[in-house]
Amino acid sequence: MSATPDVTADPRRLLDRAVAQLAGLVAVVPADRLGDPTPCTEFDVRALLGHLVAGAHDGAELGETGTVEWSGPPEGVADDGWSAAYEEARARLVAAWADDAKLARTVKVEWGEFPGAVYLTSGMVLETVAHTWDLSRALGHPLPLDPELAELVLGWAERFLPAGRRGEGVPFGEVRAVPAGADAYGRLAGWLGREV
Repeated sequence: MSATPDVTADPRRLLDRAVAQLAGLVAVVPADRLGDPTPCTEFDVRALLGHLVAGAHDGAELGETGTVEWSGPPEGVADDGWSAAYEEARARLVAAWADDAKLARTVKVEWGEFPGAVYLTSGMVLETVAHTWDLSRALGHPLPLDPELAELVLGWAERFLPAGRRGEGVPFGEVRAVPAGADAYGRLAGWLGREV
């Protein structure tokens, strides 16, 4: 069983690591790969980048206000502008959660109400780490990824997203088998329904 993040601790350290790692990967996306498929089959690389930028802004809005009106992908981002767009969203996200009091404040989303710390761990960190693998795989794994982040997130996912909790209302597919010797990112991807 993988280690499980302690959501009573400050999850912002994990968030900082996760979004910094993703920012490094976004910075090396070649413009000629934006139409390539990703393991998250609803997105090609460009759409995944749009989803990630929108998600960071949405997470920031939750930190700023406690609620969110989910946004769509940004419009008009140039092929070479995704790194700057993500950096802007990442900076807003980190700033929005800088106040320690926000970790205990309740945030409201359509699937429930949670302390901010739980949302950051179960929402932002999980989504960021999972989609980092999606993007990395789509690009042929151009940069090494932080294995500890994947181990921590996998532990959380195994605990709070059990294999039987899939289907309507859960944005993850059925758990898939992964090759023997798969690293933590591969095991996380399989747990979330990706083909590894």
